[in-house]
Amino acid sequence: MTRIYGDYAYSRDVIAGNHWAGAVPDAALEFPPVSTLNRANVVVIGGGYTGLNAALHLAENGVEVVLLDAEFPGFGASGRNGGFCCLGGSRAPDIQLRRFGDPKDVRRAEVAAISHVGALLDRLGIDADRQEHGEAIVAHSPAMARRLPALAEEFAEAYDVQPEVIPADQMTARGMGGRWHGAVSVPLGFSLHPRKYLQGLLQAAIDAGVQVFGHSPVRQIEGVSGGVQVVTDRATILADKVVLATNGYTSENVPDWIRARTLPAQSSVIATRQMSDDELAAQGWTTRQMSYEERRLLHYFHLTPDNRMVFGQRGGLITSAANEARIAHRVRRDFDQVFPEWRHVETPHRWSGMVCLTASLTPYCGSIPGLSGGFAAFGYHGNGVAMGSYLGARLADLVQGKEPQSVLPAAFRTPPPRFPLGPLRRAWLAAEYSWARLTDRSNYAAS
Repeated sequence: MTRIYGDYAYSRDVIAGNHWAGAVPDAALEFPPVSTLNRANVVVIGGGYTGLNAALHLAENGVEVVLLDAEFPGFGASGRNGGFCCLGGSRAPDIQLRRFGDPKDVRRAEVAAISHVGALLDRLGIDADRQEHGEAIVAHSPAMARRLPALAEEFAEAYDVQPEVIPADQMTARGMGGRWHGAVSVPLGFSLHPRKYLQGLLQAAIDAGVQVFGHSPVRQIEGVSGGVQVVTDRATILADKVVLATNGYTSENVPDWIRARTLPAQSSVIATRQMSDDELAAQGWTTRQMSYEERRLLHYFHLTPDNRMVFGQRGGLITSAANEARIAHRVRRDFDQVFPEWRHVETPHRWSGMVCLTASLTPYCGSIPGLSGGFAAFGYHGNGVAMGSYLGARLADLVQGKEPQSVLPAAFRTPPPRFPLGPLRRAWLAAEYSWARLTDRSNYAAS
């Protein structure tokens, strides 16, 4: 397996402080490696939201499914994200999407993705600490605050909802006390406990008949007579169909087609200890609404049901123990700036993981060119709870030769091009982050 980051990025060290593992520890997700199996109808590679949704929906339709994960289901972003089931997946502007047809197809898919996860939680009876309060885009500067009315109109037009602009002088009264300059509240999406959702999906897949194996990194996928050959360290499996669902943890050469079509980007998260009601009141942030900033190096955050603040940030480029500590320090510094009344509150949890970008700025969901029987979905741009789940189910439709049972935009069916610079393509992130730090100047003067 060849990846563009160093080994540390894919180690267990970076999730040692994962808050979500308190309720669903790594040990609860461990499975033995595949060894004796040599034939399967469908092999799903990757045990995150995409892979589990694909496996579950295939198995519920009577398809024999084997799921392989290089570590354990949920080891990647699905077991360590910020807990946002929200709009997103594509970063492409409407002007770019118009060449595929109506841009609203993409917006409809984003809304359908949220509904898909909500319906799964209900149907499977998964208690994932869901908090249905929509999302808020908070203004980090006066300049951004002036854009809020136009932003609200954009959301209204794109998603057929009625967003609300919250002026700076009303933020505290709305339970949004901090150094913000206003917000737009959008009534779509919900927060959840990502590992509880994943564990529920995993159990449902097993109950439906999916065979699950961990510690089984796939070294080769190759089209052969009679199907697709999948090679792990201990087994060689001949499958009729293969689903690649590894997203930000994808190997560069499994299969070779995927090379340079993904760009993993680091996202780092901290979580506070449990806070008292008095501590929440002192800061004035009591809303349970998911919140984030509309800028490149954004912060994203929400209160959990037990009064912990989960607070994340994009921007890491180097993976090492020392750099993880530096990034965590930077995230904590930003936390203290926007929530000054919580400077005394400890943040005992910190971890990081990879989101996945594409050069087309849109996800991909479809067949793998040049590999008969191969299918893949990836590239959710940091919004994989909803979109990764949704496209996993759409992959299950495609694997069975069915038309997708819900909207699958043409933009998502088109394979993304390769990034320039190949193994050096992280330079694109370095350039973007440098530009973001220049243009997205934080202004945390009190509202």
